[in-house]
Amino acid sequence: MTQAFTQTAFTNAQANPRLPTLPTGWPIASYESYEEAQRAVDHLADNDFPVADLTIVGVEPMLVERVAGKLSWGRVMSTSALSGAWFGLFVGLLLSMFTTGAGLLPILIGLLAGVGFSMVFAAIGYGATRGRRDFVSSSQLVARRYDVLSQPRNAERGREILADLAARAAAFG
Repeated sequence: MTQAFTQTAFTNAQANPRLPTLPTGWPIASYESYEEAQRAVDHLADNDFPVADLTIVGVEPMLVERVAGKLSWGRVMSTSALSGAWFGLFVGLLLSMFTTGAGLLPILIGLLAGVGFSMVFAAIGYGATRGRRDFVSSSQLVARRYDVLSQPRNAERGREILADLAARAAAFG
């Protein structure tokens, strides 16, 4: 049987694509924040623990959407005008570099075209929502807790190192 594709330096070394799989290992610690789990793994690394055996798992994931503000026609149009101005200015500067003797005309044309096109597309996009989403927000995937898993061959040693870290934090905290 011959391979249909040859591998080069520019292809993925793995023949099969990596499919999502459940994590393996034994839980050695649980934390309320991702930062604490990272700190624990960093502490294990500082103590010569084989960190390649570790996995941080977010348990009970949830999508959190934080609303930042209300959208209005004025806000949509002013924001799009500013972003279009930056892009138009960039294009205008590029045009002026390749147009000899044109002066500031290519910069001005690029600036006005960028503002105009950006505002038209923003107006079409915002008008299409018909008031169903009149706010700005950002989404983030977070978990209720973060477990640090270790492969069984090193789990007990990892628990001991992290127990020492917790005892020191309690003594000085």
